[in-house]
Amino acid sequence: MKERIFVSRRIPDPGLDLLRENFSGLEVFPEDRPVSREELLAAVHQCDGLLCLLTDTIDREVLQAAAGIKIIANYAVGYNNIDVAEATRRKIMVTNTPGVLTDATADFTWALIFAAVRRVSEGERFTRAGRFNGWGPLLLLGGEIAGRTLGIMGAGRIGFAVAKRAAGFRMKILYYDRTRNQELEQNFNAEYVPMAELLTRSDIVTLHVPLTAQTRHLLGESELKMMKNSAYLINTSRGLVVDEKALAVALRRGELAGAALDVYENEPEIEAGLLDLENVVLTPHTASATHESRTRMALMAAGNLIAGFKGERPPNLVNPEVLE
Repeated sequence: MKERIFVSRRIPDPGLDLLRENFSGLEVFPEDRPVSREELLAAVHQCDGLLCLLTDTIDREVLQAAAGIKIIANYAVGYNNIDVAEATRRKIMVTNTPGVLTDATADFTWALIFAAVRRVSEGERFTRAGRFNGWGPLLLLGGEIAGRTLGIMGAGRIGFAVAKRAAGFRMKILYYDRTRNQELEQNFNAEYVPMAELLTRSDIVTLHVPLTAQTRHLLGESELKMMKNSAYLINTSRGLVVDEKALAVALRRGELAGAALDVYENEPEIEAGLLDLENVVLTPHTASATHESRTRMALMAAGNLIAGFKGERPPNLVNPEVLE
């Protein structure tokens, strides 16, 4: 196919190879950094299809510049970086990459749970600093995980996978979502509760909700105060779901035992109040960072573009009304 495709940052080679096999006009942004606003505007002006990242803001200005674009393939499950309503108005298909990173993200959520509750990051910093002088009965005491209460906010694919892993630790599972998940309840004896009850009863709260107008700062000062002083907060969803300033205050005051974050309100910037705290684990948005999941994402995004330009319905179309 002769369509011109712009890829805003290098993705795993299998995805690029698939695009090269199908499109003669493929351009990949050559630098290993987020494409700048100016560079993105210049690139979309000349292309028919766009493969972009969650870090790329595809708003009305970009869509206006992209007069010839027919389809946008977002290399992510979420697509809050794209003005889908405006894209739909302009008859531009928007696709995402759901399902392929579920296990990777659920595994990483559990890595963060252990890191926070068992103070793994603190322990490594302590050891690397040469402060370890032998075993001690009170050294870096953390909490236990088996048999505790896990609160899952967002009972979609990833929330379900997190619950599945929790069952192996004999945990009591609470969950909150807009709708009940009967499968979650039947398989893991999970209890559906209001958000306030989940926050007050859980020993560990883990977030797996999409970013919407309703979930922006879903956990702010008042919600954090509902949590136990001994509780931990884990976020691998979207940074804006949590008020970072409020979280930093709660952690500093001992209103929470700890937290672990993989996503941030203003990535790549992190709330300064969090950086100085020992009781928070901070990772660089790597929950889906496995060779397998990132390759599957690349192949799925490429497949969405190929289907769209073949006149087929892309497998992961998020605005199907554009075809009506």
